[in-house]
Amino acid sequence: MNIGDVSRLSGLPAKTIRYYEDIGLVQPLRSGNGYRAFRQSDLHKLAFLGRARSMGFSIEDCRSLLQLYEDGNRASADVKGIASEHLDRIDRKLAELAEMRRTLAHLIEACAGDHRPDCPILADLAAEDTDLCEPSRLAGN
Repeated sequence: MNIGDVSRLSGLPAKTIRYYEDIGLVQPLRSGNGYRAFRQSDLHKLAFLGRARSMGFSIEDCRSLLQLYEDGNRASADVKGIASEHLDRIDRKLAELAEMRRTLAHLIEACAGDHRPDCPILADLAAEDTDLCEPSRLAGN
């Protein structure tokens, strides 16, 4: 299969496929004229990588997961460890986003949104002290 076929079948852009080749995640064969010749196994790896990336796994996580996938003697604990670490990162990011949302909601609520130039949103963004961004400080507590 050529890169266009593999792109269509895997759902990955050709540029992404070339990048995955450049960093060694896939190694398609090369024909005499230098064209890539993808095998079914390459397509399977690319689909695997596409699914893993869609779940937010990093490139290095994907590299490790792919190695474990190809290792018939792997320990599922190793796979679970990678997935658990990724879930922890997601949970931390969700907590950060929730705090960001609370702060922004409070700022929006505190802003009169009228014709006056006073704006707590802009004041908060201009603050040099990051503690000023805390909702408790904005409420005057």
